[in-house]
Amino acid sequence: VLLLSLLLVLVVVVVVLILLLLLSLLLLLLVVVVLILTLSDPHGDYTPVGVRGLAEPPTQEPVTVFRAEESGLLKLEALFDHPLYNGPESPIPEEDRLLKQKPNTKTSEKSSSTWSADKGVQWTSSVDRLPPWRRFQLGISRWQLYSHRDPVTEPLAQQLATHRIVSAVQKSGGTQLKLVMSFSNYGEALFKPMKQERDEETNYNLYYFSDFERHNAEVAAFHLDRVLGYRRVPPVVGRLVDVVSEIKDITTDLKLAQTFFTSPVGSVCFYGKCSYYCSTEHAVCGRPRLLEASLAAMLPDVSLEARRSWRSPWRRSYSRSKLARWESEPDYCSKVTKKPPYNKGTRLVDFMDMVILDFLMGNMDRHHYETFEKFGNNTFLLHLDNGRAFGRHSRDEPSILAPLLQCCRIHRSTWLRLQLLSLPRYRLSDVMRASLSRDPLHIVAPLLSELHLAALDRRLKTVLETVSRCLERRGGADEVIKNEVI
Repeated sequence: VLLLSLLLVLVVVVVVLILLLLLSLLLLLLVVVVLILTLSDPHGDYTPVGVRGLAEPPTQEPVTVFRAEESGLLKLEALFDHPLYNGPESPIPEEDRLLKQKPNTKTSEKSSSTWSADKGVQWTSSVDRLPPWRRFQLGISRWQLYSHRDPVTEPLAQQLATHRIVSAVQKSGGTQLKLVMSFSNYGEALFKPMKQERDEETNYNLYYFSDFERHNAEVAAFHLDRVLGYRRVPPVVGRLVDVVSEIKDITTDLKLAQTFFTSPVGSVCFYGKCSYYCSTEHAVCGRPRLLEASLAAMLPDVSLEARRSWRSPWRRSYSRSKLARWESEPDYCSKVTKKPPYNKGTRLVDFMDMVILDFLMGNMDRHHYETFEKFGNNTFLLHLDNGRAFGRHSRDEPSILAPLLQCCRIHRSTWLRLQLLSLPRYRLSDVMRASLSRDPLHIVAPLLSELHLAALDRRLKTVLETVSRCLERRGGADEVIKNEVI
């Protein structure tokens, strides 16, 4: 019995020792794991074991970008609060409004509060109850497409970005694929699809007329035009569009419908019908169905308000071998300013505004521009069709500035705002980064790379230096800086 008791005690002691040994090993293993995790992430910000392989490594870049955007938003608000953007605004005379609401004389007494409009639709007499696209069109005046603090731009952007698309048909004309998208509230938008990566630079061996259009260039052009204080580009937003449910399944355009196909990797693609770049080799494809695009607010139909197209005096030759007249005649500007509409009013300096916009964007494709016929020659120039801008950030194109260099004319307000945007407090790249961060596509990727933003500052400096040389050459500001007088 004594022997059995001793044996039992010995077994218990051995079991206890084994358990203590296992516990010690477990504690040692836990210490090792903690040390490994601490060394791999000294800040203590780590992804739990088991999902680390699915997570991106910690980085400081998003924080830096966020702080830059936050700082830029403050600069943007300060810029738009500056007196140069907030001059006295007087009521717009009726003759300076593009559209007028007219009572529908055929309506019954019961519906006398409605007004006649295009598309056979009866609109309420209360402007505040009209859809955003209609309010935008009614706000167009002789001097601008929308006012500085126009309350309609935000809801219009929201419509373009989120409203249900009920129809998609191809827009006729042009060299590249464009669609007209219709919404349930009778609004329309011009759709330009993503055809290449945002950061992909134009091949140096390509001529300017061989380049693809870029959806992000259309969005960025709207923001830059607004930052410059012009307000001559219709509002544009970026949007992710479902190629199947928002184009293929709802289009009534049979020619467009016939061009849809599925790529070898399962992406839904289409190419439409146009003069150039509409083939299977130049198809646009979803990923696998979602496609980035720009949607621009439509101007009033030309059947309501006609627009006149003007051939640019500094149009390029669009030839691989010939030069345009302005490229070979030093006194070319003096010939231009002897002919209407450049011989009086503000047409010439309005044209210089467009030249500066194009140089900042690197847009060499401004062969024509448009104005509203209703206002004759005393009106602003529409800055439309900017898809070939922002193609290169590593090289500037000085020939775009030829009109400014040859004529040495600039609006006083433009000159003052350009100087303002060169100051650190209102730096052009910072306010553009901030402005573009408000676009819906910013959550996918920035609309303009940091290299493009840096190019804006560099090119702005070139514009200021060009005007400074003009001031020296002309012996003073009176011949170069022009007041806003019609």
